[in-house]
Amino acid sequence: MHTVNFDHFKLQPGDRVLDLGCGEGRHAITAYMLENVITVGIDLSLKDLDTTRTRFSEIEDPDNSHKKLFIAVADGSNLPFTDGSFDKIICSEVLEHIPDYEAVLAEIDRILKPGGIFAVSVPRFGPEWICWRLSDGYHAMEGGHIRIFKARQLRKDIEKFGMIHYRHHWAHALHVPYWWLKCLFWRENEADSPWIVKTYHRFLVWDLMKKPWITQLLEQMLNPILGKSVVMYFVKGLQSNAT
Repeated sequence: MHTVNFDHFKLQPGDRVLDLGCGEGRHAITAYMLENVITVGIDLSLKDLDTTRTRFSEIEDPDNSHKKLFIAVADGSNLPFTDGSFDKIICSEVLEHIPDYEAVLAEIDRILKPGGIFAVSVPRFGPEWICWRLSDGYHAMEGGHIRIFKARQLRKDIEKFGMIHYRHHWAHALHVPYWWLKCLFWRENEADSPWIVKTYHRFLVWDLMKKPWITQLLEQMLNPILGKSVVMYFVKGLQSNAT
């Protein structure tokens, strides 16, 4: 399940791509599959990185020396990379978990080349606000969301670094009812979820695997109204405005 649309995140052969907070590797592995690029996926969760490594082993092409995927533990507020190391950076569904997210943005600005592309996504304000009202457990659990972003403010925070916004869209509208139901019937243990939550989850898995045209069309129509995530794309100016 991709949040970043790679049609708007044009990969070029030889690009160095960072997936910051890669989780289980959905964007990092996709970048590897789409183009001859050097991709780095970083996260703080060893469990998620192990999943990324397992998934990658199933599609790795060791005979193609023009593409690589590296996986490592790293802190987004103190990245172990030199200035201007990457052509493109993805940070998807990460900043809402981080207390000092502006420090992460500063690090992204530091390691992104001038003219480089930055794609970021966070939960959309409206659907996220309802989740918080329906359940404290949704955001209070360990590793949960600690803030609700307003897209306009986050865009301004990123533009302070001299990055230029060029596109945005919304994603995953069909996932919103699932999270509202999950929050309404909140259970710490997934196995204890009521049948309606489990049934909707099975529907989402079916949709992800089969991609029927009707649900794809429905999500496209609903995303501007109900999309769970807002996704923004920036290009770094030739001169950074960061102080």
